[in-house]
Amino acid sequence: MLCARGCRLRASVAPTAALAAALLSTLARCSLREPKDPAASALSPYFGTKTRYEDVNPGLLLEPETPRRDPALLEGTCTPVQLVALIRHGTRYPTAKQIRKLRQLQGVLQARGPEDGRPGVAGGGLSAALADWPLGYADWMDGQLVEKGRQDMRQLARRLASLFPALFSRENYGRLRLVTSSKHRCVDSGAAFLQGLWQLYHPGRAPPDVADMECGPPRINDQLMRFFDHCEKFLTEVERNATALYHVEAFKTGPEMQKTLKKVAATLQVPVNDLNADLIQVAFFTCSFDLAIKGVKSPWCDVFDIDDAKVLEYLNDLKQYWKRGYGYTINSRSSCSLFQDIFQHLDKAVEQKQRSQPVSSPVILQFGHAETLLPLLSLMGYFKDKEPLTAYNYEKQMHRKFRSGQIVPYASNLIFVLYHCENAKTPEEKFQVQMLLNEKVLPLAHSQETVSLYEDLKNHYKDILHSCQTSEECKLPKVNTTSDEL
Repeated sequence: MLCARGCRLRASVAPTAALAAALLSTLARCSLREPKDPAASALSPYFGTKTRYEDVNPGLLLEPETPRRDPALLEGTCTPVQLVALIRHGTRYPTAKQIRKLRQLQGVLQARGPEDGRPGVAGGGLSAALADWPLGYADWMDGQLVEKGRQDMRQLARRLASLFPALFSRENYGRLRLVTSSKHRCVDSGAAFLQGLWQLYHPGRAPPDVADMECGPPRINDQLMRFFDHCEKFLTEVERNATALYHVEAFKTGPEMQKTLKKVAATLQVPVNDLNADLIQVAFFTCSFDLAIKGVKSPWCDVFDIDDAKVLEYLNDLKQYWKRGYGYTINSRSSCSLFQDIFQHLDKAVEQKQRSQPVSSPVILQFGHAETLLPLLSLMGYFKDKEPLTAYNYEKQMHRKFRSGQIVPYASNLIFVLYHCENAKTPEEKFQVQMLLNEKVLPLAHSQETVSLYEDLKNHYKDILHSCQTSEECKLPKVNTTSDEL
């Protein structure tokens, strides 16, 4: 089984101008609407972690299995010898908690009297349509992978295999190594990825059960893929701390959210006191779920305008920032064992190539969550704004780098590609690394370049790789029980 040892994080890395430019370019591309996607909503760029992968890569709407080869990808005499990918699960159902809130909101609408939905009253028709709109979600669905999510994974597998055919060759299929979170949506995502590859190798044939495939099913490792569940300091100081998300709660009662709340109450023709920020947010997410899961633009999308969407996106980003990003140091430090695990694989591949041995694991695939990816990217210094996201600087953060929907949509992926360069002038130049985020080359935080010498990359992150001990980072400080009083 793939495993990891602990490590210790020191300082985070400030993003460079190149990173900012790359992110802004990505956001610009994401804002384009695809004319061939009639179900897409104008709200799609603002769905946060409920964003479709194809809204980050719009070209996939037309050709979902055709990779867009980034021109910055190395080629020529540099050959990819290993790929390590961290992949978020595909599109999923709402959680049971979200479904209960949606049922509660639908109950508020259905409780309105018939006279409240008179056609002559603005919003009445929409409110009535929403009251009659089938819920479509039951508690048993509780975050499970949907068929669209399996499709996300199968198509991602085929695109990566097309980008890196030597690594994903038929001969290497039995040497694939897969690790997954124990959550069904991640296990099922790994299985769907394998099925997509199998169908590429055996066109026209139905894939066997993953347990019968040469590489075997994904191995569950929650210590690696759900590290946050095993970090006592994070659980105590963030997850279970009622004040840790202060800025999230403060924004809910702030002027921007209250303005949206009043607008929505007026649109739905319900008393504003019957609604709250949580219900409004789940209504907004229902627009995203109906689009992502069913491919339809539901009436819920008509409740909100672009200004509302930006406010609700910020509410979601505040939560991700303070719970998974830069808000608290332990958020990212809890992920250092995963970061170190990635480099252990790369180190082994380098060592094997230096000994003229075949790389034993040319492809390593790790299936997790947005909560797996965001802390790791924060650990590496990506998407860090000059000022923290707070409840009080919404206007200042309109052009922020930390936009979770553009970073970790469904099926998002962070990929490390190790290259061996035959015609290198020095031994150090023989091994080089590129990173891709959502299939686009990600400029390296330390050099502003799209490629790094492997030893340079390791040197840049040496504090994380050598001084980070997860057991120490996640240890709660000792409480001094002695009294200083005389």
